[in-house]
Amino acid sequence: MRWGTFRRVLQEQEFERLGSNRTHRVDVRLVAATNRNLVDMVKRNEFRSDLYYRLNVFPIPLPPLRERREDVPALVQHFVEIYARRMGKQIENIPSETISALTSYEWPGNIRELQNFIERSVILSAGSAFRPPLAQLKRFPELQSIEAITLEEAERDHIRKTLEQTRWVVAGPNGAAARLGIKRSTLYFRMQKLGISRATKDPQLD
Repeated sequence: MRWGTFRRVLQEQEFERLGSNRTHRVDVRLVAATNRNLVDMVKRNEFRSDLYYRLNVFPIPLPPLRERREDVPALVQHFVEIYARRMGKQIENIPSETISALTSYEWPGNIRELQNFIERSVILSAGSAFRPPLAQLKRFPELQSIEAITLEEAERDHIRKTLEQTRWVVAGPNGAAARLGIKRSTLYFRMQKLGISRATKDPQLD
């Protein structure tokens, strides 16, 4: 569907089929979800502003799981029931200490990580009690430190490492912009915003 037709369907809830003059009325609701910051993307011209404002009718921000730990017990119960039924198991008891341990975990991978862990735990549980391998949650301590690094810091580090790999060559097929998959002007903008410059006497970029 072309953007003009899509925009008309969203805004006017009507369209004409190709080669027809008859207008068709539609009643549609569009639900979109993303983990990206669309406001910043619009500012960087990486996302259409007109599409953003048409989608942004009733935004529902959803914080990461670590910021809504009160949801963890209900999610655990939900996923246990789903996978136990799917695997033909009778799991009737989830110990309180298990719920406490799962609630205290940071869940850097959010609900997807929790869901996959519960599925694996149901496979490993024997009998009527839910016995997840809680020790596995402590095998990846590096995940616990992820939240200490902001997205801006991670982006700055990634861009700087790419520039160093290309010897600060920005343009061209082997330049940093090409490696990062962005336009040269976008890379210059990000470098300026993030305060990235070549730490030499000659700050000019190739």
